Amino acid sequence: MSQKSKQDFGRTAEGSAAMGNAQEKPSGSSGGGGTPRRDKPRTHGAPGKEVANGAPRENSPAGGEEEPQQQPDSSGVDRSYLDAPAGALPPPLARLKNEGNYLFKNGQFGDALEKYSQAIDGCSEAGIDSPEDLSILYSNRAACHLKDGNSGDCIQDCNKALELQPFSLKPLLRRAIAHESLERYRKAYVDYKTVLQIDTGVQAAHDSVHRITKVLIEQDGPEWREKLPEIPVVPLAIQQQHREKPVSVEVAQARAARAAQEEARRKEARFTLLKHEGNSLVKKGLFQEALEKYTECLSVKPDECAVYTNRAICFLKLSRYEEAKRDCDSALQLDPANKKAFYRRALAFKGLQDYLSASSDLQEVLQLDPKVHEAEQELEEVTSLLRQSLMNRAAHT
Repeated sequence: MSQKSKQDFGRTAEGSAAMGNAQEKPSGSSGGGGTPRRDKPRTHGAPGKEVANGAPRENSPAGGEEEPQQQPDSSGVDRSYLDAPAGALPPPLARLKNEGNYLFKNGQFGDALEKYSQAIDGCSEAGIDSPEDLSILYSNRAACHLKDGNSGDCIQDCNKALELQPFSLKPLLRRAIAHESLERYRKAYVDYKTVLQIDTGVQAAHDSVHRITKVLIEQDGPEWREKLPEIPVVPLAIQQQHREKPVSVEVAQARAARAAQEEARRKEARFTLLKHEGNSLVKKGLFQEALEKYTECLSVKPDECAVYTNRAICFLKLSRYEEAKRDCDSALQLDPANKKAFYRRALAFKGLQDYLSASSDLQEVLQLDPKVHEAEQELEEVTSLLRQSLMNRAAHT
C-alpha cells in the first residue's frame, strides 16, 4: 500500500455521501344551468400529468360529498351511494350528481358528463337557485370534458362555475390546464397564479407556473410580464375561507407526504454540507472544528457509519481515546465488517494502553484485508508494547 493509501485508510476522513373531492363552495353570485355542447372530443391535452388528472393529485377531479357506508340492493349491485346528501339539491337531482361522481371515479367520463348535464338541466327546469351546487355541477362536468380532451367546453363550464362562485379553486385550476393545452399560455399563467393566491400548497400550479414562465420568456422576451392579462387579487375573505375549510383524508395524506419529502430533502442537503465541511477541516488539521461538524451530521442522520469513523479520527488526534473507541463501537454496530472502524478502535485501545484489545482489532483488520500494511506495522508495534507491558508487570510483581 502506498503512503497516500495508508493516510487515506488511517488518518483522513472519508468523502461526502450524497445522501377528488367536491368543488369548494365559497360565497358568490347565483346562476343557472345549461346544456353542454357535445362536440367531438379533441385529441390533444395539456402537457404533463396534470392534464391526465384534470386536477391536482391530492384532489379528486369530479368530487362530490363523501360517500356513506354502501349496502348492496336486492340485485347485489351497491347503489346506496345514490341517496347520499348533495348540498341543497332535491333527491332526484342529488341522485344524478352522485351517480355522475360514481361514474367519474370509475373512469366512465362520458356517462358521468351525461349525469351532470341532466342535473344541470333539472336545476334550470325546477327553478332551483343554489349557486354552490350549480357551480359544483359545472366544475365536475368540466373535469369530464378535460378527461376527454375537450378543452374548449371545459373552459366554458369553468367560466360558468366561476360566475356562480368566484375564485373557486377547482374550476380555476381546470381552466388553467385547458388553456395550457390550447397553448393560451398567458391565460393559463394568470389562472395558475390566482390558484396559488388561494392555496400555495397546490404543487401542480407551482410546477406549471415554472414551466409556462420559460415558454413565455422564449415567446415574448424579457418584457413578457407586460403582455400578461391582469392577475385578479383574491379577496382575503376567500383566502381565509379556503384555509379554514376542512380537508379530506386524501388531501391531508398527500400534503403530509409532500412535507415529509421536503423535510427529507432538506435534511439530506444539510447532512451533505456538514460532512463536506468536516472533511475539509480534517484535511486542514482543524480536528476540534471538524469534530463539531461531524457531531452536527449525526444529529441529522444518527445511523451514518462513515461519520462515526470520521469523528473517531478527530478524537484520536485530540487524544480523546475513550470517545474514539465509542465512535468505533457505534460504527461496528452499523457495519460489523468495517475495516476502518477496527483499525481506528485499535489506535484508541493503543492510546488507552490496552494493547491486547488493540492487537485483537488489528488482527481483525488483517483478516478482512491482508494487504493493509499499515495494520501490520501497528500490530508489530502493539505486540512489542504488549510484551514490554507484561515484562514490566512481572518485574513489579
